[in-house]
Amino acid sequence: MINDIIQNANEKMNKTVSVLKKELASMKAGRANPTMLDRIEVEYYGSMAPINQVANVSAPEPRIILIQPWEKSTIKAIEKAILKSDLGLNPSNDGSVIRLIVPELTEETRKNLVKTVKKSGEEAKVAVRSIRRDSNDKIKALKKNNEISEDDVKKSEEEIQKITDNFVKEIDKIIDAKEKEIMSV
Repeated sequence: MINDIIQNANEKMNKTVSVLKKELASMKAGRANPTMLDRIEVEYYGSMAPINQVANVSAPEPRIILIQPWEKSTIKAIEKAILKSDLGLNPSNDGSVIRLIVPELTEETRKNLVKTVKKSGEEAKVAVRSIRRDSNDKIKALKKNNEISEDDVKKSEEEIQKITDNFVKEIDKIIDAKEKEIMSV
């Protein structure tokens, strides 16, 4: 029972870190990266679909993202979705492919991006700590119902704290790496 709680906490914290990584990958850091478009959905035959499911997305050059729709009829829908997104990029098409030129980041834009990255990291840490708290509450409930001993509670809380510390360190490393990437472009 305790092991299930600890394992569940570990899995939830891992998911939190995965979400953070995905979120940071979609931020533009002055370098063309196909993952920037992962959150953008296109209307495709009446339903919404991610761009990478209706087109081939690549970055042939450091500042250019190339989108090759599998069907030319989707070009307008893809352009419309990009323009509506928060990326601030202007698509240009030649009838068969769409090009996105990623502009150089200004110093002010870099600093704002770093603030956003740090905020995302802080939110991820809060989520991890919240998972820790919930797990510790479940363990205390087991103790209250006399299902486990005081020693088991102490060991379990220490184990959960170790896991939490490891994930917080991992989040810090991810944030530092993204910050360096943004400031060095």
